[in-house]
Amino acid sequence: MKRPLFSRLWPNATAIILFAGFAFPVYWMFATALKPTGDIISENPVWVPTDITFGHFRTAIDADHFWTLVANSVTVTVSSVLLSLVIALLAAFALARMRFRGRRGFIAMFMLAQMAPWEVMVIAIYMLVRDNDMLDSLVPLTVFYAMMVLPLTILTLRGYVAAVPKELEESAMVDGCNRTQAFIKVIFPLLAPGLMATSLFGFITAWNEFPLVLILNKDIEKQTLPLWLSQFQTAFGDDWGATMAASSLFALPILVLFIFLQRKAVSGLTDGAVKG
Repeated sequence: MKRPLFSRLWPNATAIILFAGFAFPVYWMFATALKPTGDIISENPVWVPTDITFGHFRTAIDADHFWTLVANSVTVTVSSVLLSLVIALLAAFALARMRFRGRRGFIAMFMLAQMAPWEVMVIAIYMLVRDNDMLDSLVPLTVFYAMMVLPLTILTLRGYVAAVPKELEESAMVDGCNRTQAFIKVIFPLLAPGLMATSLFGFITAWNEFPLVLILNKDIEKQTLPLWLSQFQTAFGDDWGATMAASSLFALPILVLFIFLQRKAVSGLTDGAVKG
């Protein structure tokens, strides 16, 4: 029996409307970056740029310290993601495979840590970094960014480890592998979707993080792109084309990464949410 036409159309129509609502600001940002200044400040909006210019991107790239801040952002983001993955893999394996007193308490603690806003610890973080003479350094940023994504990374990877049959690991050990070799050769390759999902989440979190670098790093040479972007409008006055070009350059790595990893990311987050 066929469903009524309306019941078949409204989910698709709703999805299209929601997609348009979320996609339009992104489109407008990139479109504004490609328009000449006259079209940007025109009273009549130019919805589709026809006279395309890349001068605004050149202005953004030629801004002071741009490439230094790009290098800082890439260094901090990649390092924090790798650090969180290494720690999370070990913790996820212990929580999924081993039975010990307080195991459920550890899992509940990770869930609470994920729900709690880390901003409540900003003062304590600042005092800790200051007392250890590590202000204006990329190391504290890397460590604290890794801590931000660690609870979700552990919970997601724990679900993946729990979903791998123990028999595969035991068979590898019967064939001569020790526990470490069995983990590397058998379990680790099966965790690829979960690793991609958590890596994407960690990348977005670390790449976009703003308040912590604002508080800890006053030296422009030790800052990251989010802080530079917040000061860009002040540096260039009312140059909206350059501002939108700078925003586009900042958002481009995340958009490209998400486009390539979106299927793995979604399946990784859902498949990792298993009981164990």
